[in-house]
Amino acid sequence: MTAEPLDWTRDRVGAALRGENPSVLRRLSAGFACIGDVQFIPGYSVLISDTPGIDRLTDLPRERRLAFLDDMDRLGEAVHVVCSRRDSAFRRVNYEILGNTDAFLHAHVWPRYDWEGDVAPKPVWMHPGERWSDPAPETVLGPQHDDLRRELTAELDRLTEASATH
Repeated sequence: MTAEPLDWTRDRVGAALRGENPSVLRRLSAGFACIGDVQFIPGYSVLISDTPGIDRLTDLPRERRLAFLDDMDRLGEAVHVVCSRRDSAFRRVNYEILGNTDAFLHAHVWPRYDWEGDVAPKPVWMHPGERWSDPAPETVLGPQHDDLRRELTAELDRLTEASATH
């Protein structure tokens, strides 16, 4: 009898540490930069902690906490650069550390666009719930997002190299 493989979404941190989380773009100093599972807002990314069992920013020692926030900043800058280059309707990047649903430390990095209409100046969770629960097939992370993944990863690499030389 063989065991069924564990769905990586049930343990995103462990799957990232084992190299089995397909959403990972790059490991950073205190976490993993990941592209979001759903891309109804192109460029949506998530930073997940690389410390299993941590579900609040304050659970990390101060040095690791600052490293996590620095990683969030780096991921946000990469999203900003890539999304503003890809879409002239790009507005800004929003950051969220909520933790109300998933019990592991993670930060959402949301690019925002003028084409979002009335929702653009509001929190991203004001978008209709079915965009997450029943997303359009083209917005579910897949091969159609490979170029976006490559661009985000390349920008993360560029920013990491630039910070290492300063």
